[in-house]
Amino acid sequence: MNLLNTLGLAPATLAAQLAAAKVLVVGDVMLDRYWFGDVSRISPEAPVPVAKISRMEERAGGAANVARNIASLGGQATILSVVGDDEAATALERLLANDGIRASFKRDAGIATTVKLRVVARQQQLIRLDFEDAPSHEILADKLDEYAAIVAEHDVVILSDYGKGGLTHVARMIELAREAGKPVLIDPKGDDYSKYAGATLLTPNRSEFKQVAGSWQTEAQLSAKAEALRAELDLTALLVTRSEEGMTLYRADGAVHEPTLAQEVYDVSGAGDTVIGTLGLMLAAGLELPVAMRLANAAAGIVVAKLGTAVCHQRELFAL
Repeated sequence: MNLLNTLGLAPATLAAQLAAAKVLVVGDVMLDRYWFGDVSRISPEAPVPVAKISRMEERAGGAANVARNIASLGGQATILSVVGDDEAATALERLLANDGIRASFKRDAGIATTVKLRVVARQQQLIRLDFEDAPSHEILADKLDEYAAIVAEHDVVILSDYGKGGLTHVARMIELAREAGKPVLIDPKGDDYSKYAGATLLTPNRSEFKQVAGSWQTEAQLSAKAEALRAELDLTALLVTRSEEGMTLYRADGAVHEPTLAQEVYDVSGAGDTVIGTLGLMLAAGLELPVAMRLANAAAGIVVAKLGTAVCHQRELFAL
């Protein structure tokens, strides 16, 4: 049976709801660059492979990939972030415009836009080179002012934290969203979650949650740790994504588990972006959280079967 039918959703009706849904994404954006080639020899200069590059690709990554997933599923995405005043920022703006995403980038001439350059040969990543800087206080304050001005225009807020400094004012952003009556979903980073207190939902992966809550041996221990963190931070819900174990949603009335739907795991990079992007969009479209989670789990199963920073398209999700 089709997934949407199982959930009692009519494709045409859901598509119309998604088209009307507006999601504001704030966080650390980055440009993912892929250099594809082949390796046939070892360098005479050092014991490293020589990659002959034949093709290059650019994709919007980080918080921008969250926005891409929202747009690919048929929703309206606005992204607010800080970038450098450089060629990489211009490339990001072009990529997002091509996907129909409204991008508001605050350019900081004192930093470089975050770029992750991956060299791939024979479907294997040989090396990744990262270029990144932290944004200045003045630019971050300017971004916060714009956030306060536009948050009420959207149905849901997603804060995508990649630890690059773009969410320095995350506590104030949560406060402003709550004042406007908007749900706030956060993809967290680091070992201090106190700054996320008051959010609607956090979506840590298994290793991120373990870093904050400590290890567990049984499902009961995991549930206890999840409920303790949810209560401590005054969250409506906590969603722990668990890789091959699926994902579990913890709320005051209990836990709901979804097993993974991935048929073949090819590349997990960006799967968390797909999960929170799908969740946020489905909530913006008026769906209940458990239903939104099932759709997010299905979307993630589609994305991990693709190479690199990828998205789930509406037609792919509706075809399940």
